[in-house]
Amino acid sequence: MHRVTAKDGTSIAFERLGVGPAIVLVGGAAVDRSANAQLARELAERFTVHNYDRRGRGESGDTLPYEVDREIEDIAALIAEAGGAAHLFGISSGGALALEAAAAGLPIARLAVYEVPYDMAPDGPKRSRDYTDRLRALLAEGRRGDAFALFMVTAGATEEMVEQARESPMWPSLEAIAPTLAYDAACLGDGRPPADRLAGIACPTLVATGGAGADSFVGGGGGFFARAADAIAELVPGAVRETIEGQTHMVDPKALAPVLTRFLGQ
Repeated sequence: MHRVTAKDGTSIAFERLGVGPAIVLVGGAAVDRSANAQLARELAERFTVHNYDRRGRGESGDTLPYEVDREIEDIAALIAEAGGAAHLFGISSGGALALEAAAAGLPIARLAVYEVPYDMAPDGPKRSRDYTDRLRALLAEGRRGDAFALFMVTAGATEEMVEQARESPMWPSLEAIAPTLAYDAACLGDGRPPADRLAGIACPTLVATGGAGADSFVGGGGGFFARAADAIAELVPGAVRETIEGQTHMVDPKALAPVLTRFLGQ
């Protein structure tokens, strides 16, 4: 395990493996770097992979108050550690952060994102605002368990699934990471792709989704992620849009890695 120090002094933990062009992996909500561990191993055959704990998670530190810019600075520190330029991959809400990092002008060679959960429904901004307001209120009251339950329900979990999770041995770790759910909500902003910023992304960009059936997706049916990806691809100049057939939001690293390798290796 290695560390870099972000601009604000926060210590960011990461693992480095493989040999080749550098790539930084950005995880989604409610996970630490272990969620990308298998993908990192797959990519390490062709790349030097930097798989890190986002601030507030795993072995990384945290510095309050939170701002999305601080997470962009974390990525900047990792890219500097990687040699001054790197590819960047973000999954789920980590994809929104990766897009913001590219829009901020970080030295990113190529960018890839998978199933960024922007809500393109007519009432999407209202749903995003209601979720964020409720989440922040629960966290302010110290109700971490209820905050995580809210996240699960918003992501499509049933009440029965929430109760099963509450009774599982993993629940304390989920409560511990609950404050970072507000960080992901901030990265997603009003729930829509930030048109002006995405239009300024200059690096080659891949926008990918899975192609499994509607029952495999969260938050609004089988078209939820596809609609978001289509919107991103229309906004980012020259973006490549790809569907990985048979894959859900919980994408198999063995199916994802070849797609990333092909695009990043161009």
